[in-house]
Amino acid sequence: MQSTYETCLPLLLAHEGGYTNHPNDPGGPTNFGITIDDYRRYVKPDATTADVRAMKLSEAKSIYRSKYWDAQRCDELPAGVDYVIFDYGVNSGLGRSGKVLRRALALPVNSSLDAAIAAAHASDYQVLIVSICDERLRFLQTLKTWTVFGVGWGRRVAEVRSVALAMAANSFKARVAIRG
Repeated sequence: MQSTYETCLPLLLAHEGGYTNHPNDPGGPTNFGITIDDYRRYVKPDATTADVRAMKLSEAKSIYRSKYWDAQRCDELPAGVDYVIFDYGVNSGLGRSGKVLRRALALPVNSSLDAAIAAAHASDYQVLIVSICDERLRFLQTLKTWTVFGVGWGRRVAEVRSVALAMAANSFKARVAIRG
């Protein structure tokens, strides 16, 4: 299976932007979407706000690859599904994205990632993408910060859905062409 990481990462980074420290964002100082807590966890245990502000893009890319993409085994997911799970995990946490993937596949939430990956490949990718994005939007709308960030979050989910559906459609066309 061909990795779409190099396609997905710039899309994610476009949504995450550069340095922010919004008073209503519980993540605190954030750069390229990497919060100060994650920077401390993965790069520098005693990082300060200044360290986050000075974070190199290469550091953020490394964190995204190992701690989000690889951790969720996105290379093993169908094209499009990999992107929605990657973006969801970054935006709302790996635990939530994994549970939602399993729920959307009608699997127990404690089922193995191997089972989820196999079920994802056996599913209708586009239906799965829509299901995950619908649940994600419903979840975001319940957050107390929805009034502050909701317009942007809604736009992000819509854009992720659109791109992921196109990726899944192109993947399907490629599979059909290979099968002849």
